[in-house]
Amino acid sequence: MDERLLADERFLALAIDQARTGRGEGGIPIGAVLVADGQVLGVGRNRRVQLGSAIRHGETDALENAGRLPARVYARATMYTTLSPCDMCAGAILLYGIPRVVLGENSTFLGAEELLRSRGVDVVNARSSECIELMHEFISAEPELWNEDIGVLA
Repeated sequence: MDERLLADERFLALAIDQARTGRGEGGIPIGAVLVADGQVLGVGRNRRVQLGSAIRHGETDALENAGRLPARVYARATMYTTLSPCDMCAGAILLYGIPRVVLGENSTFLGAEELLRSRGVDVVNARSSECIELMHEFISAEPELWNEDIGVLA
C-alpha cells in the first residue's frame, strides 16, 4: 500500500477519534487534524456546543490548537477532517494556504470542495463508512443542532 495512503488512513483515524470525543462531550461529531511533514501540529473537534462558540468547527479548532505557525509550515500541511469543510473552514484553509485536504465523507454534507479545488487545493474524499455512520446517527438524533451548525433556518 502507498505510504501516502497509509498516512492518510492513520491521520483520518485521529480525526475520527476527535469526532467521537466531541460527540461524547455532547457536541457535534466532526473532528480534524492538521499535519505537516508527518507530524501532528494540532487536533480539533467541533466544540461549538461545549464552548458556546460560533466558530469552533473541527478544522478551526485544529488550527487554533496548532497555534500560530509560519506560512511555510501551512504550505506543507494537510488538513484531515471527518466531513466536507463548510464555507468558513474552507476559507480558513485558503487563508493559511493549506494545499491538501483529506475528508472523511461528503454524502451527509457537501461543503465548499469546489471552491477549494478552484483555488488549487488537492481535495481527497476517503468515503469513510465510519464517518458517514457517525453523521447519520447524529443528524437523526439531533436534527435541530445539526441545522444550527450548518446555518439552516428551522
